[in-house]
Amino acid sequence: MSWLLVILGAAVGAPLRYLTDRAVQARHDSPLPWGTITVNTTASAVLGLVTGAVAAGAASTRVTLLVGTGLCGALSTYSTLSYEVLRLVESGRRRLAALTVAASLLAGVGAAAAGVALARALWG
Repeated sequence: MSWLLVILGAAVGAPLRYLTDRAVQARHDSPLPWGTITVNTTASAVLGLVTGAVAAGAASTRVTLLVGTGLCGALSTYSTLSYEVLRLVESGRRRLAALTVAASLLAGVGAAAAGVALARALWG
């Protein structure tokens, strides 16, 4: 039954990733992959919140499967980030590629920490 929770979460996360990425990127006239950074940061924040809620006993491990593994796993996209960074490097935009990697990692880790902190404040 665990696999079904993961599938259900992913069935929501994958189209949400695509739609969010397209909507955000359409608003920015920039080679920086804002859509990918947005979905990865959002997934990190949600995963931090879920992890913190489960650790506090406010949510079950089923929530981790549905939202953490399924939704967040399908919402976030390391492969797309890697491809977009490679495209920036190949086009001679090495500094922008490095900025993309740094921004994505810092935003993701910061968002996950904020999610955990919020869960502790709510259910701690």
